[in-house]
Amino acid sequence: MVRIFYTLLLTLLLASCSQYQKALKSEDTKLKYDVAEKMYEKEKYAKAIRLFEMIAPSYRGKPQAEKLFYMYATSLYKNKEYYTAGYQYESFVSSYPKSNKVEEAAFLGAKSYYYLSPRYSLDQVDTYKALEKLQAFIDRYPNSTYMPEANQLVGELSRKLEKKAFEIAKQYFDTAAYFGDYNAAFKTLENFLIDFPGTELKEEALFIKFDASVKLALNSVESKMKQRLEDAHKAYDELIKYRADSKYKPEADKLLQSIDIELQKFSK
Repeated sequence: MVRIFYTLLLTLLLASCSQYQKALKSEDTKLKYDVAEKMYEKEKYAKAIRLFEMIAPSYRGKPQAEKLFYMYATSLYKNKEYYTAGYQYESFVSSYPKSNKVEEAAFLGAKSYYYLSPRYSLDQVDTYKALEKLQAFIDRYPNSTYMPEANQLVGELSRKLEKKAFEIAKQYFDTAAYFGDYNAAFKTLENFLIDFPGTELKEEALFIKFDASVKLALNSVESKMKQRLEDAHKAYDELIKYRADSKYKPEADKLLQSIDIELQKFSK
């Protein structure tokens, strides 16, 4: 019985392959369409894509075109060809604005760009593009059933940009000891906190900003030192106001003592 089952399965597979090869060689666009649709339904997306690409120009403007281009875009998406999928979904939305698939296509098109976003340490051009596409979807379909997922994806991408900006700010601070430019480190951290006021990295950013301000003040010329010591004191207050029991408080308190000693010299 098992042997019969496997024989039938093999026969069906061979027939499917034979049908696909026949469609590839045929000049009959209807045959190609039918076989491409079968490949799509069987989740054989690479084969479906090949056939769709062969017949797409012939079907533009025809009644079957809407379904064909939706299946083509979805095949690309399922096959993880996200650049082309994003383009094809956008083209579908533009060409068939009244389609019952238009909202889904708009979301999957935007989500295609999400998948193109690289890890935070790399260039984030595609992350910005993905955020732009997802925000456009959110603005256009505020009541969409895809809204929870769209917001989730926006959150993930935003945190990636946040992490990238924070690592750049930290790098300024880490290299300041070699180049003596704690002013750039301080300003970069200050800009980070302005750009990402709700960041989960706020406590650490506030401490590093304070540390940078202390080192900037202590390494200043006398004419600028007093003002910078006072600015460092304010940076300490910011940290403690944000989190009185900060894990950085013991180290911050030691740094605070050093600036208080210097400020006392100016009071004399």
